[in-house]
Amino acid sequence: MAGCGCREAEETAALERRVLWTLLAINGVMFVVEAFAGWIGESTGLMADSLDMLADAAVYGISLHAVGRPLIVKTRAASISGFLQLLLGAGVVADVGRRFLFGSEPESVLMIGVGFTALLANIVCLRLISHHREGGIHMRASWIFSRNDVIANAGVILSGTLVAFFGNRLPDLAIGAMIAAVVIKGGFDILREARETRAEA
Repeated sequence: MAGCGCREAEETAALERRVLWTLLAINGVMFVVEAFAGWIGESTGLMADSLDMLADAAVYGISLHAVGRPLIVKTRAASISGFLQLLLGAGVVADVGRRFLFGSEPESVLMIGVGFTALLANIVCLRLISHHREGGIHMRASWIFSRNDVIANAGVILSGTLVAFFGNRLPDLAIGAMIAAVVIKGGFDILREARETRAEA
């Protein structure tokens, strides 16, 4: 129907899907890389960041489901994403506590190298999603999580540098806890936005 905006909506949905599939692939690969590096390098920061990558991949998958669907589906997808972030944050806090009690020996060089690689990957993701940050609530959720990833990656690099400088694991634990705080805040932010969007609708 002429003038209904259907064509524009279909083009927007197609573009959103392409972007989200790209973000999903990047985060999936980086989850595997960081999880392996965090395990062999005994780094809370890397493990926290890898779990963040996994959660973000799930968020992008949820957002893909919401593309082109009614507002209620998009807000529901955003809410699920927010709760997933909160669950992830709690898991990171638990890992920090475990490593604090039972010890760890983080490898600073590995942390810096992998953290830098992840930072580059997430800068690409942030640039891709930034063009859609004013779109639907599902896309804003994806932008918030991509932004948090960049912050977390910078934290891992800083953590690795401090571990090398001071020669102990405390900076790694501190950065892991900070990443958890950023993730939890992001979860609450998107839950608030989803609630406000539902109220406005």
